Amino acid sequence: MYHPSMRLKSFHLPNSGPLLAAGYVLLWLLLWPTVQPFWMLPYGLRFGALLLTPIRHWGWLLGAELAASAGISVAHGLPLGWSGFTIGELPEPLVMAASLWLLRRFNLHASLHSPQEVTRLLLSVVLVVTATTAVDAALLAMIHSPNSPDLMLRVLGEELLSHYLGILLIVPLMIMLLRTRLDQRALAGLLMDGLLVMLPSMTILLVLSEQAAPQPQFARVLSLAPVLFFAFRHGWRGASLAMLITSLGMTLVDQHLGHAPSTAAAYLFLAVAGTGALMLGSATDALRRSSERVAEQNVYLGAVNRRLDQLAHQLRDAARGNLQADENQRRHLAAELHDELGQNITAIQTHVKLAQARLHQAGMEDMSTSINTILAHMRRALHRLLDDLRPAVLDEFGLLRALDEGPIRDLLNTAGMAYHTELHGDPRLLDDDTRTAIYRLVQESATNAVKHAQASEFRLRLRIGERQGIALAVLDLRDDGAGLPSRLPRGGRGLQGMRDRVTSLGGQFRLRPEHAGVHLRILLRSNNSPVDTRRQN
Repeated sequence: MYHPSMRLKSFHLPNSGPLLAAGYVLLWLLLWPTVQPFWMLPYGLRFGALLLTPIRHWGWLLGAELAASAGISVAHGLPLGWSGFTIGELPEPLVMAASLWLLRRFNLHASLHSPQEVTRLLLSVVLVVTATTAVDAALLAMIHSPNSPDLMLRVLGEELLSHYLGILLIVPLMIMLLRTRLDQRALAGLLMDGLLVMLPSMTILLVLSEQAAPQPQFARVLSLAPVLFFAFRHGWRGASLAMLITSLGMTLVDQHLGHAPSTAAAYLFLAVAGTGALMLGSATDALRRSSERVAEQNVYLGAVNRRLDQLAHQLRDAARGNLQADENQRRHLAAELHDELGQNITAIQTHVKLAQARLHQAGMEDMSTSINTILAHMRRALHRLLDDLRPAVLDEFGLLRALDEGPIRDLLNTAGMAYHTELHGDPRLLDDDTRTAIYRLVQESATNAVKHAQASEFRLRLRIGERQGIALAVLDLRDDGAGLPSRLPRGGRGLQGMRDRVTSLGGQFRLRPEHAGVHLRILLRSNNSPVDTRRQN
C-alpha cells in the first residue's frame, strides 16, 4: 500500500463538447495514416471515446469525425461521390453509437478493475464489432454484389479482426489514462521493466525478422512472451501497454524491412494472446488486491487480538485482585471471630467452672453440664467456620500435609468415604494465592461429594512442577458417586464457583465425562518465578 501523495492523478476530460471534439479529431487524424489490413486503430479510438465521454457530447465527436472524413475524401477527389461517402462512412459510427448506447443502458462501465468487468467489456466489444461488420456486409452486398462470396468473406473477416484488434490496443490505454490512477513506484517499475524487457524483446524481433523463414514467424510468437510477463508483473495496465508496443513493433519491423504485411493468422494470434493477457492481468490485479486486503485484515485482527489479550490480562488481574481481597477479608474476619468470640467462649467456660461448686451446692449440677455442652458445640461450630473462612491448617502444616491429613480427610472419613491421595512436587514453587486456591478447590469438591454424590471413595492427585521457567500445578479430582444431574441447580458456589476461581488465576478447568462419578482436571499457573522462590528459600 502506498501513501496517497504518491499516487498520480488521472487525466480529466473537459466538460465541453467543442473541446472534446477538437481533441478527438486531432487524435483521429494522427491515427488515420496508420490504418492497414488487420490494424484499425481509429476504430478503437472511436469506441473508447464514445465509451468514456457523456452521451450528450457524442454529437460533437461523431460530427467532428465525419467532417474530418469528408475533408480527407474531398482532398482525394471524392472517388465514390457524396452518396458513396454517405453510405460508406455514416452507418458505421451510427451503429456503434446505437450499440454502445444500449450497452450503457444495461450498466456497461469503462472499467477493467476485475475479471468480470474485463469479460463484460470484451463481450460488448464483440457485439459492437459484429454489429458494425454486419451492417458493412449488408451495404457491401447491396452496392457491389460481388461475384466471389469467398472474397466478401475474406474482406469481412479482415474488417472484423482489425476492428477488434484496434479496440483491444487503444481502449485499455484510454481507460488507464482517464479512469485509473498509478502510484509513482508502480509507474517507475513499469518503465524500468519496459527498458529491461520490452527493448531487448523488440531488438530480438528485429534481428530474427531479418533472417529467412521460419525465424520471422518464430520472432512474432516470441515477442508475445513479454506481454505475459507484464500481465503477471503489472496487471492489465502492463498487459495493455505491452500489447500496444508489441503490435506497433511488428508493424514497424514489417515496414522497415519492406516485408509484406503480416498475415491474418499472425494478427489473429495477437488478438487471442492480447485477450488472454488482458484477462490474466486483471485476475492478477484482483489477486493482488485480495492479498493486500487479507494482509490489512490480518494486521487489524492482530491488533484486535493484542487488545483482547490486554483486556483478558486486565480481567484476570482484576479477578485475582478480587480473589485476594476476598481472602484478606476472610482472614480478617477469621481473626476477629477467633479473638473475640473464641475468647468469650473461653471466658464463659472459665466462669462456669468457677461457679460449678455453687451450682452443685444449689442442686443445679445438670445446668453446668448443659452449659458446657452448649459451649463445646459452639467451639466446634466456630472452628468449622474459621476453617471455612481461612484454613489454619494450611498455614500451620503446609499444603501437602493439609491436603493429606487435615480437615478434608476428617470430613470424608466421617461421611464413610475412602480418601486416596497422590501428592508430588514442591508447593513452595507456588504463590500463596495458588496454594490457597488448590486447597479451596479440593475442599469444595470433597464437600460436594459428601453432600450430593453418594460416593464411596474420593481420589486426589496433585503434581507440582515447572516448565520453561513457569511453576505449574495439575490437580485431578474424582469420585465414584452418582455424577452430575442433567440440570445443575442454580445458586450456591458449586462447580461454577470453582471454575470462576480457576479462571481468575488464569488456569484451565475441565469437567471430564466419566461413566460414574465426577472427574475434574485443573491446571494452575503460579505468578511466582521458581528461581526467585528458590532464592527466598
